[in-house]
Amino acid sequence: MSNCLLPDMDRYAAVFNALSNPHRLQIYSLLSGCCTPGTTCELGTLTDYCVGDLGEHLDIAPSTLSHHLKELSNAGLIDMTRQGKQVMCAVNPQTLGEVREFFNPAAHA
Repeated sequence: MSNCLLPDMDRYAAVFNALSNPHRLQIYSLLSGCCTPGTTCELGTLTDYCVGDLGEHLDIAPSTLSHHLKELSNAGLIDMTRQGKQVMCAVNPQTLGEVREFFNPAAHA
């Protein structure tokens, strides 16, 4: 990567700031679990999780989980949709692609 700043540096900073918390990183890792190292997630292979199901995998209070999900959503890392009484969470594939691109030096040449 060159020494010049990328045009979306503030956006990347917000994304990485959201991921800088260990709980949020763990949540994002669970949500992007379909993406094994060296592979690419396709939109159709991303898994939705119910907020309650996510809570079962983490040792945090529901209110804390809600806060972390809000931070991930505000950063554009996840999408949250209501389905009846449940709230479903999924990785935002566009932001996932942007993060991949950030670490691709050829994209910034």
